[in-house]
Amino acid sequence: MGLPLTSDALNNGKAAFPEFHNVYIEPSAYRIYRKTGVFPDGTIMFKELQRTLPKQNADGSRSEPSGRGFFPGALNGADVAVKDTKRFADTNGWGHFDFNHSEPKAEIAKLQAKANCADCHIADAKKDMVWTQFYLRLDDIKLN
Repeated sequence: MGLPLTSDALNNGKAAFPEFHNVYIEPSAYRIYRKTGVFPDGTIMFKELQRTLPKQNADGSRSEPSGRGFFPGALNGADVAVKDTKRFADTNGWGHFDFNHSEPKAEIAKLQAKANCADCHIADAKKDMVWTQFYLRLDDIKLN
């Protein structure tokens, strides 16, 4: 879907989400979303969190053969969002789970409290509780 990055280096060393966010969605759910503009019940999104390689420059970037920039480094965890409007009615139909963003990683993802995830999605996610504004393929859909 996309790959936003909010690096520590650009946020006084304390970014709330200091990783590349590699987000994957089931193709069948994506097809329905493209047609309707709403994710169907049963949609699962998987977000892989990947830190940046250690900085070389003052702004946190690195100089690599391809140019100066931010490059993916070590895995830092994973999150899962599941749409189930009945089970997660109190969080606008989505359950948010994580496998920890630090060591040790959890073997089984833990359901997060509303304040940990859903409140921000409710307040600022653009469409259907999803941050589509950071994923052009989701934000610019033309409904069929």
